[in-house]
Amino acid sequence: MKIMGWTGGLAAAGLLLAGCGGGGPGGGGGAISEDKVVLAVLNDQSGIYSDTSGRKTVEAVKMAVADFKAKYGDKAVTDKIEVISADHQNKPEIANSKAQELYDRQNADVLLDVPTSSAAFAVANIAKTKKKVFIDVGAASTELEGKQCNKYTFHYGYNSYMLAHGTGTEVTKDGGENWYIIYPDYAFGQDMQKTFTTAIKAAGGGVVESDPTAFPNDNFSTFLLKAPNLDPKPKVLGTMHAGGDLVNLVKQYNEYKLRDKGVDLAVGLLALSDIHSLGPNALAGTRYTDMWFWNMDDKSRAWADKFQAKTGQRPTANMAGNYSAALTYLEAVQRGGTDASDEVVKQLEGHEFEDMFARNATIRAQDHLLLHDAYLSQVKPAGEVKEPWDYVKVLKTIPAPEAFQPQPDAACKL
Repeated sequence: MKIMGWTGGLAAAGLLLAGCGGGGPGGGGGAISEDKVVLAVLNDQSGIYSDTSGRKTVEAVKMAVADFKAKYGDKAVTDKIEVISADHQNKPEIANSKAQELYDRQNADVLLDVPTSSAAFAVANIAKTKKKVFIDVGAASTELEGKQCNKYTFHYGYNSYMLAHGTGTEVTKDGGENWYIIYPDYAFGQDMQKTFTTAIKAAGGGVVESDPTAFPNDNFSTFLLKAPNLDPKPKVLGTMHAGGDLVNLVKQYNEYKLRDKGVDLAVGLLALSDIHSLGPNALAGTRYTDMWFWNMDDKSRAWADKFQAKTGQRPTANMAGNYSAALTYLEAVQRGGTDASDEVVKQLEGHEFEDMFARNATIRAQDHLLLHDAYLSQVKPAGEVKEPWDYVKVLKTIPAPEAFQPQPDAACKL
């Protein structure tokens, strides 16, 4: 019996050592589950947000893995890092099932991106239940760091507060005191309508009226015809749409010549891919707030050059944000020596850093919101565009403490 007990002890020790097999130099003796780290990108790969993020974001995450391996070499916590992806089709029920599949069947250690706020809420709930890390880059709703927050979810990149307190405030102060807001009728649009209305009023303006629109949508004529006939007449049409919806709306705005009728356009969320699709003249002069632009400085451009060489196009801010999020996650695994979720969360909370995407960045421990500099930007007319994809000029840097909510939401209970 003593021999059997000793044999059992050896077997148990062997299992323990096998579980720690991914530690290695720099690993701190920690364990890597399934002997590899799996990063999963869950986003829209076929619909209205596929150009904003989509499959190109998967390539950005693969770039992060390559750069991580190049940095640490044989000192990396593991050399086995896999990138997988799935299409959530902007539907929360599909996001829910895909998240479960990625965590459970494909052993994902972290889920990344997840545009569409309603889909992000579904994934955040799964992350909480499964106790697995979720870093959202693509969704805007402030509820991700409010009542939808949880220990395993991080909001990385931008949110509706950042967009509203940049664009809404600046446009209102510059004479756009009366707004007509239209927004997609789901969590993202509803949150955008709320935060923009708050920012506009705080800047001394007002909202004449707000209307929800179907999501997705390709016909906005009812709202565009309504805008110049409201009383009082709005000086600004504020659209809270994004991706393919925004492209359709801007085309129709220009067809109806609303700018000639005294109703300027303000865009809540604008991506480089939207400008590329429409052409810069369709949006020339439009001001908006962004989290990053590929040509804003040498550091950004150097990374964008590598991305273009790999994909054939310049990166959107969302693609760059996912690269940064993937690398930040891997660095947390490296520091902690493990992909165990609780330890990774510990390493991420309060982390201060600066990279090609996030400047003056801190992951706020109380609500898991990434604070970083944001940028008030403007679309150039075609005559000022010096090279392909160079459609934007940065008007103003909004420092991190001003760009995001100064205090965590009391509704957030981690």
